[in-house]
Amino acid sequence: MSTAIVGSAVGMALGFAGYFGGFIAFLLVAALGAIGFTIGKLADGDLHWSQFARPTQDRTTHRTRSTHRGRLK
Repeated sequence: MSTAIVGSAVGMALGFAGYFGGFIAFLLVAALGAIGFTIGKLADGDLHWSQFARPTQDRTTHRTRSTHRGRLK
């Protein structure tokens, strides 16, 4: 199925949810659709759960460097 058809189907589903259920239903359908999309990507192997983990910061990279302008060697 092409991405244009999938996008149209999602747009129509959100439109129906917004029209018949109101704004809260629209947000609920959008949020559940995003969660379902993410789970589908994880199941297909296109996405790995470690991409959501926060990387640990290396403390040595956040040190400020002192610049010595005017002192040329």
